[in-house]
Order: sequence, then C-alpha cells, then structure tokens
Amino acid sequence: MSTQTAEATQYGSVPHGGQLVNARLEGREAEEALRESHGLPQVALSTRTLSDVEMIAIGAYSPLDGFMGEADYRRVVDSMHLANGVPWSIPVTLPVQESQTRVLQGARVALAYNGTPLAMMDVRETFLRDTRHEAQHVYRTTDEAHPGVAALYGESEWVAAGPVRMFAPVPDAPFPGFRLTPAQTRQRFAKREWRTVVGFQTRNPVHRAHEYLQKCALEIVDGLLLHPLVGETKSDDVPAAIRMRSYESLLEHYYPQNRVLLAVNPAAMRYAGPREAIFHALIRKNFGCTHFIVGRDHAGVGSYYGPYDAQHIFLDFPAGELGIQPLFFENSFFCRECGNMATQKTCPHPSEAHVTLSGTQVRQMLRDGQLPPPEFSRPEVAKILADALHQG
Repeated sequence: MSTQTAEATQYGSVPHGGQLVNARLEGREAEEALRESHGLPQVALSTRTLSDVEMIAIGAYSPLDGFMGEADYRRVVDSMHLANGVPWSIPVTLPVQESQTRVLQGARVALAYNGTPLAMMDVRETFLRDTRHEAQHVYRTTDEAHPGVAALYGESEWVAAGPVRMFAPVPDAPFPGFRLTPAQTRQRFAKREWRTVVGFQTRNPVHRAHEYLQKCALEIVDGLLLHPLVGETKSDDVPAAIRMRSYESLLEHYYPQNRVLLAVNPAAMRYAGPREAIFHALIRKNFGCTHFIVGRDHAGVGSYYGPYDAQHIFLDFPAGELGIQPLFFENSFFCRECGNMATQKTCPHPSEAHVTLSGTQVRQMLRDGQLPPPEFSRPEVAKILADALHQG
C-alpha cells in the first residue's frame, strides 16, 4: 500500500488527513493476491460496499485505508470525527453475518462481488453496531421510509473492520474513460495549471439552475470538476448513462473546454442530507478540489431536512478544519422580469415571474415527450432526457 505525501502542492488541495491512500495492488502483487484469495474465507460485497471498496482503494476516502473499527465508527456517529480527531461524517463499515464473526476475527478474508474475489482485508476486529442510534445521528431520523435508513436496517448489525487491498478492478465498471482516480484528477489539474478547483456533486441532470451556480463559482476559481455520482441511487433517479450523455452535451455547447473536467464519482448515495454534504466535500478534497458547491437541499430526500441544513452543518466545524472551502448558494431560477438567472438575493420580483418546475413535473413532461422550457433546461439536455425517458 502506498501513499502520496502531503506536500504543499501548487495545484489543488492537500489530501484529507495529509496523505492520499493507494490501496490498489498491480502487476505481480495483484496476481499473487488473486491466487491467495481463492484459499481465504469469503465475505460477500453488496453494491454499496463494492463502491466503498473502490473508493477506499483509490484514495477517495483518505485517510481511511479500510473499513472502520469500533473506535472510529462510534466517534464518527457521535461527533463527526475519527478517533484521531480528523473530521469525518459518514460511517464506512462492512456488514457481515453474525455466524461469520468468530471465523473472521483476526483472519485475512477475500472480499467478493457476485462470487468473484476483488480485494482482501485483514480483519482486525468485528463489532456490533446500534443501527437505530446510527440512523438517528447520521440520517436524523429512524423512519424506515427514508432510503438511507432502509438500506441501513436491511444490513446485518455486525460489521468487520480492517485495512483493504484491492487486486482486481470492478467488473464491467461503466464510464471507464471518466473513471479517474484522485491521483489522476490531480495530474489533470496540474497539467492545466489549476491552482483552485471547485467540485460539483450531482446525481441529477444539470439544468439551468445548476449551470448558474457552476458558472458563478468559475468566476472565482481556475477550474470546475463536474463530478456526478454514478454508484447506487434510488430507482426513480435518472439513470447514470442518460445523465452522462446530457453532461457531455451541455459541456460541449455551453462551457469553456479548458476550464471544466468531467469525471465520475463511483460512490453510492446515502441520502444523508447535511452529513452527506460534509462527506461529499471531503471526497472532492481528496480528488484535489479546493472549493465545493453546496446548494439547496444537498443530498436530501423528501422533507427530512430543511432546505439549507446542508449549509448550516459546515458551521459545526472551526474555520479551516475541513480543508476545503464551501460555496453556499440559494435556490436559483430564471426570472422573466430580470431576463436572466437569479436567486432571492438578487431578484426583486414575485415568484410568479420565476420559472420553477418540480422534479416530478419535469419527469412527467419528459415521459410525455414534452420538453421543459429553455429557461429551465438547455434544449440539447432536455432532448436527450426526453428521448431516453419517453422510450423507457
């Protein structure tokens, strides 16, 4: 396992915790690990924990080099810090069956997806977590209707912890040309001489409101990392393949080519609202971003969080502790009276002049083959979404 040292890099941010973890094995080491894995006890990965293994291995979860032990887990749940005091907001744990715990304790195990070993872990401990306590603190609710809580309750309460080494790529991983590691995005930033980079998290198509936030941010930084999440999401979210086509079209027609990098984030969504906003910011810090956009209801779902709770949570950390600068934006819209994009901070006109559509309204229009107005969505983006969803 190797790390990138925390030198005061000229381009982009210093990795979270000081070093960029690289838990990937290559060449002969990977071949030897694969052979060894066939004789090891096996732990099955879910789609979510497969994403976590990849994120650990490429350094996106730095300083984590594996699944959390009990001390880190409890401190993260209760106070949003690792046991050593480094900020961290979301538990990263590996559920295992209770019947496995005695066999796994102190063992080296193979981590397998659909029966195929991809990584190995040296199990340092197994422990029992209180999933209801975790739900209340991380998701701010114990309601099983919340998708993140439902996923948590659907897992075993027993988890295994220890460092991970990944020796095989995720099978049939989508978007290979955009699946850049933190080390690779940092190389791209250096090549383009971007000293400051803003990250934008999305699991949705980019509409005019998002575009407005990104371009406002581009006025004060050197580059934009458009970093859509392509791991596991809710079934009613727009599929990642469709979203990626819409991002490419938007960037081709409306953004300066030398100031934007499109890459994918293979993490799974937790829908943890405020806590996930911190999580997303720290991940983008590892990818090299110095700034991070936090808009209305970031990583929210339903009405579980206030519209700006994901911004307020950043105030729980002393200035500079996170090591990445959040950029807070209010909900934006096209104002017919102003004749441009605006927010409540800049527009004096009543809501009747604002072009706003709910996600439900937009999805229904697209399924009916109707395009949203150009004030809401660029025509090229709307057509891609309409064609795909109408056929579906």
